[in-house]
Amino acid sequence: MVYEDGVTEEQIQQWADEAEAGYDVDQLKKRGRGRPGRGAEPMQVIAVRLTAEEIAALDAKAEKDDVSRSEAIRRALASYAA
Repeated sequence: MVYEDGVTEEQIQQWADEAEAGYDVDQLKKRGRGRPGRGAEPMQVIAVRLTAEEIAALDAKAEKDDVSRSEAIRRALASYAA
């Protein structure tokens, strides 16, 4: 059987078998590949409310500069604060 999210009965059974066998905590704690840090300290998420027009303009600028929406915002803030 394949569920709506694409998970199969076999995958569920495999995950259950792994859980019952136990996990290597040290292995789980190892940091793998992922988003690299931007500094020595953890970053904070700040919510900002934008209109649909502001988001469209932001996305257009980000696409033009070939960067993510977040990077476009960081660049704009760095320019403003300079």
